[in-house]
Amino acid sequence: MLSPAEAEQLIERHVVPFPREQCPLAAAHGRVLREPVRADRDLPPFDRVTMDGYALRSSAWAAGVRTFRVGRVQAAGMRAFALGDSADSCIEVMTGAVLPTGADCVVPYEETEREGATIRIREEVTVITAGSSVHRRGSDHRAGDEIISAGTRLGGKEIAAAAACGCATLMVSQLPRIAVVATGDELVEVEGAVAAHQIRRSNDHAMRAALALAGYPGAERFHLRDLPREIEHLLWHILAEYDVVILTGGVSKGRFDLLPAELERQGVRKIVQGVAQRPGKPLWVGVGGRGNLVFALPGNPVSAYTCLHRYVLPALDRAGGLKAHPGRLVALASAFTFKPRLACLLPVRLATGGDGVTRAVPGPVNTSGDLAGLVGTDGFVELPAEQSEFPAGTLTPFRAW
Repeated sequence: MLSPAEAEQLIERHVVPFPREQCPLAAAHGRVLREPVRADRDLPPFDRVTMDGYALRSSAWAAGVRTFRVGRVQAAGMRAFALGDSADSCIEVMTGAVLPTGADCVVPYEETEREGATIRIREEVTVITAGSSVHRRGSDHRAGDEIISAGTRLGGKEIAAAAACGCATLMVSQLPRIAVVATGDELVEVEGAVAAHQIRRSNDHAMRAALALAGYPGAERFHLRDLPREIEHLLWHILAEYDVVILTGGVSKGRFDLLPAELERQGVRKIVQGVAQRPGKPLWVGVGGRGNLVFALPGNPVSAYTCLHRYVLPALDRAGGLKAHPGRLVALASAFTFKPRLACLLPVRLATGGDGVTRAVPGPVNTSGDLAGLVGTDGFVELPAEQSEFPAGTLTPFRAW
C-alpha cells in the first residue's frame, strides 16, 4: 500500500495546470499570480519628503546659516517648486511632497523656531546632512525590478503593490469548477427533519468552506444516494462539467460502496487506491477523460477533512501555480503511542509555552467520525508508520487546516 508521500507524488505527476486569464485588479484578491509584476517606474518615483518641515540646502547650514526665509508651501500632490538662489532660502513642505528643486534635505518643524516668514534652526541641532528626512527616488526599487513573483497568492499587500505599479489587470490562474459530492442514503439536508437512523450532511459543507478559505470559492454541492442508476447519471454529468470532483463516502469495501467501480466504468483512470494512513486509509484518486482530478474521500468526517488538506488542496495549489512553501515542523507537547503500522495523521492544537516554543497538543478526537472533536484544533501532524512511540519533543511535520 502506498505511503502518504508516495500517494502525494503520484497525484502531483497527474496534475494539469489550470488555464490563465486576465483579472481586474479589484477582483484579484485571493487569486494566484501567473506572471510577475514589475515596477513601471522608480519607487518612490521622486525624492519624497518624509517629515513636515522646511526644505533647504544642507550646504547652507554647513556654512553657518541658521536663519532662513520661508518662500512657499509645498504639499503632497503638487509639482516641485524651485528653491530660491540665496543661501537662506527654504520652502515649507508637507510629508509626501516632492522635494523642491535645489533642496537636498528637510528640517522637521520640531527642530526649528518660526517668526513670521523666518525660521531659525534650534541650537541643539548639531547635524543636518543631504538626504535628511528624504526618501530618495528609486531607493526602494528601480523601474523594471520584479515586485511580485509568479506563483504568489494575492493578498492586500500584493494588491497594493500591483496598484502602485499601474497594473489595472493581472494575469492569474483561472478558478477551477469544483463539485463536492456527498454520498449515502443516510444523509439529509441540515434544515430538514432528521430521523433517528439519519445524519445531517456535514462533509460537503465542510469541504466547501475549507475550499473557499483556501482560495477556491464557489464549489457546488451535490448528494448521491446509494442507487446505481442515480450514481451513473449524476457522475456522468459531473465528470463532464467540472474540473475537480471531490466525493465523500462510498469508497470502502461495503456492499453499497459503489463509487470506485462506477468511476472506472466511466473512464476515470485510477492512480491511487488506499494509503497506509489513519485516518483516510480508503482514499481513492483518479484522472477523468478531460484530465480532471477525481478525489473519492472516505465518508467519515475526520478522514474526509484530513484527506482534503493532505492531498486535495496541495493538488489544487500545484495546478494553480502556487509557489511551494517549506513545511513547518512542530514538537509534540507530550508522548504519543500509535501501534498500527500506518502513518498517523493526528489532529492537534498549537500552544506556545513560556519558553516561546510552539508545541503540538493532540486534539480530543475520539473517532474518525468525530467531526466536532476537530473544533479547537489548528491542523494535524503526520507521524511515520515506521515508528510507534513518539516521545515528547519529537519534531514532526504540521499542516494547518
